[in-house]
Amino acid sequence: MTEVDEQITAKPPLAAEEAATLLGFLERQRATLAWKCGELDAEGLRAQLAPSSMTLGGLLKHMAHVEDDIFASWLLGREAGPPWNVVDWDADPDWDWRSAADESPEQLVALWRSAVLRSRSVVAEALVDGGLEQVGKFTNSRGESPSLRYILLTLIEEYARHVGHADLIRESVDGLTGESPPD
Repeated sequence: MTEVDEQITAKPPLAAEEAATLLGFLERQRATLAWKCGELDAEGLRAQLAPSSMTLGGLLKHMAHVEDDIFASWLLGREAGPPWNVVDWDADPDWDWRSAADESPEQLVALWRSAVLRSRSVVAEALVDGGLEQVGKFTNSRGESPSLRYILLTLIEEYARHVGHADLIRESVDGLTGESPPD
């Protein structure tokens, strides 16, 4: 990942309708994760900051899984596709984190970017079909289903949490600091 994807560098709008604002903040988080993982070789993506076993490569693969799972399962009511559908998650709940060490930077970036592209497509279609109030197909144990708004906020929260982890790991690798890609 030698440069941040141009499509994910936009800053959130200062005054826009709700969907554009939410998507702007989501894209900002994606851009920051891409920047924190950018221009690193396999060793850099496998670096750990004690006492955690978390890596930047693991973050990329985990967020690819989250992107695919949250929209396939929660919104569309579908099982996730490859590679997620062949994992025994009960036997290996940290597979996405652990298996990232076996993949090249190019593989990890491609997996994450393709998941982001699928998510963007699903969200764009969902916004046209039912807006932020559209209810997903997933139902929890209380019989409740999340709205697209809730799903987007959950994804923003997940990215924000992990971008904080990425800040610390990346700084330990080569001293890169900052909250976002340069303008």
